[in-house]
Amino acid sequence: MSEMKQYQKEIEAIMQDTTLTYWQRTDALAKYAENLLDYPEGTPEEFYILDESREISDLHEGHGPKCPRYILPDYKKFLKEGSAFLRLDPPKNLFEAVNSLLIFYHNAHSIDRFPVFLGRLDDLLEEYVIKEDYEKAKDILRWFLISIDRTMSDSFVQANIGPQESVTGNILLELMPELQNITPNMSLRYDPNVTPDEFAKKALNSALKCANPAFALDSFYKETVGENYGIASCYNGLLIGGGAYTLTRLRLGTISEHCENSRDFFENRLPLCIDTQLKFMDAKVRNVVENRAFFSSDWMVKEGFVHADRFVGLFGLVGLCECVNNLMKKDGKTGRMGHDAEADQLGVKILETIETAVMNHYCPYSYKHHFVMHSQVGADNDEGNSAGTRIAYGDEPELYAHLKNCGLYHRFFPSGVGDIFPFDETAFRNLDALLDIFKGGFKVGVKYMSTYLGSGDLIRVTGYLMKKSEVEKLKQGEAVANDSAALVVDKTPARHMTEKKVRTFNA
Repeated sequence: MSEMKQYQKEIEAIMQDTTLTYWQRTDALAKYAENLLDYPEGTPEEFYILDESREISDLHEGHGPKCPRYILPDYKKFLKEGSAFLRLDPPKNLFEAVNSLLIFYHNAHSIDRFPVFLGRLDDLLEEYVIKEDYEKAKDILRWFLISIDRTMSDSFVQANIGPQESVTGNILLELMPELQNITPNMSLRYDPNVTPDEFAKKALNSALKCANPAFALDSFYKETVGENYGIASCYNGLLIGGGAYTLTRLRLGTISEHCENSRDFFENRLPLCIDTQLKFMDAKVRNVVENRAFFSSDWMVKEGFVHADRFVGLFGLVGLCECVNNLMKKDGKTGRMGHDAEADQLGVKILETIETAVMNHYCPYSYKHHFVMHSQVGADNDEGNSAGTRIAYGDEPELYAHLKNCGLYHRFFPSGVGDIFPFDETAFRNLDALLDIFKGGFKVGVKYMSTYLGSGDLIRVTGYLMKKSEVEKLKQGEAVANDSAALVVDKTPARHMTEKKVRTFNA
């Protein structure tokens, strides 16, 4: 009975939380119920120990997820064929196309109530846009974006444009700075051999004004993921028509705190954590495939918008910077990642070790039968662990050294990695130079990068977008529509998420 009383007390706390909207409260209650289940059969005992010590994190997926974490429906097929479940015929014009997509989005889902992928919008809508008057098309797309922002209140909802220039892409790049929306997160699939410089500069101008879009190196994702890929959520490169079963993370900074030195780390602690995470991911994937109704009954699967053989498990990590710095110090050395060649190479060795283990691990249900590495942006309880492979905010070296450091690590992460480079107002007068910086970054190994105006309200926090003003409202106890604002409150001081180095162009 005392246990039931505790459940009731915790449920009442959710019901009375004034910082939650109705839908946020409903989600919290559903997650609470789900977590009354045990973790999936096959979860290794070591996981519970490493979870308690904060060395491994399941990233709030819950004990028994009802579906894969990230789902990327094939919207191209939908617009071409329509949907029996949604009772929709193929659209005949732009008005019908955007409304058909909005209906699909409302009925789609991933691990939460929102879709994490809205499609390659220019590829989906261009044939309809070019048949309309430009201003009419722009007005329809304006309300399309407004509807997305007001109904999908989560910064991990992602859309793509590019690499080619298009009428649709140009309209979206004009609308995003005007609207200042948090959702959708947007990525430009960038190819310097395909994407015109003027179009890329227009994208950078938009990014400075509203933190959208980020730039994804198209050739890298085509090679490592597949020709038919999408960038979902923060910056997750995944197959369209598939997605990711799960994303579980090593907290490398915390793992290093449990080691005597680098030898102990490589010989004992890291192998234990890798093996435990792999086995835990196996259990979660098997549970979603074999014990949940999604793949046997969901309408997206039945109508061929999603295929089981296009999903993969994401082996995530955070805290490489703190891990490197801790191990260097424990080995009696003073070098820091981003500032010392030996420290940087230690980071490479850590990632090579993880990559070898991940690539050698067989998973029958995962695309290509193995998991892929993901540089994860971070979550609560990540104190002592910077996002992914990023240099700790506030300790960044000068720009060109920083780009080269990123280039050492991005190649390990076909399923997602990214770095953020805020600039001040001088960037608006130097868009050619800013584009050269992005091109240079891609040449030295960067695969995904983004920018925003350091003094602006709309910023990229780790991989998602947020308004500083909404975070302040939430801190004052006001409810805000966007779920992701809660990820920043009370975490900012500890993780320095708003203290990224802001770059300038000297006059």
